[in-house]
Order: sequence, then structure tokens, then C-alpha cells
Amino acid sequence: MLTYPHINPIALAIGPLRIHWYGVMYLVAFSAAWMLARRRAALPGSTWTVRNVDDFIFYAMLGTIIGGRVGYVLFYGQAMWRADLWYPLKLWEGGMSFHGGFLGVLASVALFARQGGRRVWDVADFAAPLPGIGIFAVRIGNFINGELWGKPTDGWWGMRVSESAGEPLIARHPSQLYEAGLEGVVLFAVLWWYTRKPRPRYLPSALFLLCYSMARISVEFVRLPDEQIGYLAGGWLTMGMLLSLPLLAAGLWLLTLGCKWPQPSGNFKIGAAPSGGSP
Repeated sequence: MLTYPHINPIALAIGPLRIHWYGVMYLVAFSAAWMLARRRAALPGSTWTVRNVDDFIFYAMLGTIIGGRVGYVLFYGQAMWRADLWYPLKLWEGGMSFHGGFLGVLASVALFARQGGRRVWDVADFAAPLPGIGIFAVRIGNFINGELWGKPTDGWWGMRVSESAGEPLIARHPSQLYEAGLEGVVLFAVLWWYTRKPRPRYLPSALFLLCYSMARISVEFVRLPDEQIGYLAGGWLTMGMLLSLPLLAAGLWLLTLGCKWPQPSGNFKIGAAPSGGSP
């Protein structure tokens, strides 16, 4: 087994200025999404322009940050909010929710689609392969912060960590790394491969929702629940599982729509069949 090395969460300190690795990972996430979106917009037959991509990523950044913070406060941090009225604004104390960020991005997608004269699900389909690398980076940020550990394990892959200074080491599942691999690397590889050519409307979004929700629910079985909430029922149901079930249901619904009533994607001109893009 390995021992957690207690990485300094501060990447750079200049006087009173502190740049945390967690914030750096969000920068990596947005940069990766922006570059990947530009690459896809450059494919032959694409109806997206570089300007469209730049505008959309700006909207998505705002949706991710605002939605992620509001979601965390509502889903996980209500006790902290009751104790401190200004807690939602204290971003430097950490606390972001994927599901809240997802809802924020969904709102951004709807706003961008309305202003750009596009269908909402076409924009969602275009965005589907973009978050994987970012999710990977943010989960690595969780690992650097030494948070979101899993249950104790006897497996050789366990990571020995202490609950607090001076406490004995306990081997735990490195659930942040599981999520980085499943929700990040695997999700990106599957979506990037699948969307390398035009697909019927709804199907890229369906695949994203199904892959993410199943990966998240799977890891939640070995990940410890947030201390301030604990298990919701049965000693195994967590808030992460509960919030992922609607995503799973939505993915199945979109999969049904896309398979039974296939419609051409508005992200490519009619008749376009680009072969660019690597798996």
C-alpha cells in the first residue's frame, strides 16, 4: 500500500496571494474544454465557428462556477450556511458540486441556444465530449486537497491516510482517483470517440448522462459520504447517488428519443460526414 504524501494544496504563494491547486485544476478544465471545442468546430461540415465556441465556453464557465457553488451550498452545505450567512460567497474555503455545476451549465446551454438560434439539445450534444478532461483534473485537485476519501480497504491499492494529525494511518479507497479515471478519462475517451462523426440528436447527451451517472453511482459505494450529511438511508445511500439518479433517468429518456425517432444533428450541415477527430 501507498501512504498519502500530504501534498501542499497551495501551488504558488506570492506575498498574501495564494493560488491553490484546486483552482488551477479548474483553469485546466476550462482550457481543455475550450481547445477541444475549437477542434470540433474546425471539422468539415461543422455549423460552429470559433466565435461560437468562445462565447459558449464563457457561458459554460459562469454556469459551472455559479451552479457548482450554489449546488454545493444547497445539497451539502446548508448547515454551514445557517452558521455563517456569508458562507456561499467564501469560495476560497472550497465546496463545489458537480450536480450543481451541471445544472448551471444546462442553464447556460439553454441561454446560449436561445441567443444563437440553435436547438438546446444540439448545443448539449456539442458540449457532451468536452467535460471529461476537466472532471479528471478537478478530481486530481480533490486528491491533492486530501478530501473525499473512500471506505477502509485491505486491497494493495489502498492509500494510507490519517484522520487528523497524530492519528493512526488507515488504508482507504482513493475514491478521488477512481472518479478521475471513470468520470474523467473513460468518460472522455468514450464520448470523444463516439462524437467523432455526426450522430442523431440527443444521443451524445444521452451517452454522457448514462456514463457519468453509472460511474458516479458505482464509486459512491466505496466513497465516504460528506461528514455533515452522512448516509441518507440503509447505511449505503448517499447524496451523490440520489442526485445521479435523475441524470440516469434523463439519459435513458434521451437514448429512447434518439433511437426511436432519430433526427439529424444541427451541429453539422446536412450531408456532412467528417472523418476528422481522433478517438
